[in-house]
Amino acid sequence: MTPGAAAAGKRERTKAQNRRAILDAACAVFTESGYDGASIRDVIRRTGLASGTFYNYFPDKESVFHAVLEERTTELRVRLREVRQVETALDAVVREGFRVYFSFIVEDRPLFDLLRRNAGTVQALADTPALASGIAELFEDLRVLVERGDLSPAIDLDYLSAAMGGVAFELGIRMVEQERPDVERTVRFATELFLGGIERLARHG
Repeated sequence: MTPGAAAAGKRERTKAQNRRAILDAACAVFTESGYDGASIRDVIRRTGLASGTFYNYFPDKESVFHAVLEERTTELRVRLREVRQVETALDAVVREGFRVYFSFIVEDRPLFDLLRRNAGTVQALADTPALASGIAELFEDLRVLVERGDLSPAIDLDYLSAAMGGVAFELGIRMVEQERPDVERTVRFATELFLGGIERLARHG
């Protein structure tokens, strides 16, 4: 390895470490103080980095909040796509998709705490890229169901994917606000709601 390549590699490692430190600190600060109560100064103080370093990675508080959500939900999106590709029956796709979503929120403690502390902010930022990407992926998986003949082509997939994503998001927020979140109750409610609605839409268009 040339000296130039070694130096470049070291710079990339440092950048990755700095970004990791900022995201970890931001997640902790947003969870402790809430989005409105948190400041960039609080995040910087938690990292131990120079104040100017933060702005090399994020321009403002909202952008780092988006990045925290994006990172914490990436694994969730992977699991959702996996279960929707493994299951073939419509009822299983719907039920297991909701189960993965609601279980992940509860099991990923940093995400759970972040959502519980910042429910209103997350709702206000519902158009965040992380959530929009999840809806787009759901749309594609539903389209595959239509192509396989497992879902009626009469159903508007734009509406269905938006509705499923929106209901999952809102129910997830409500669930984590409870003293004892009940994953199975939430899964059952969402599943029955959509399976009943899909059946009626398939009949009436």
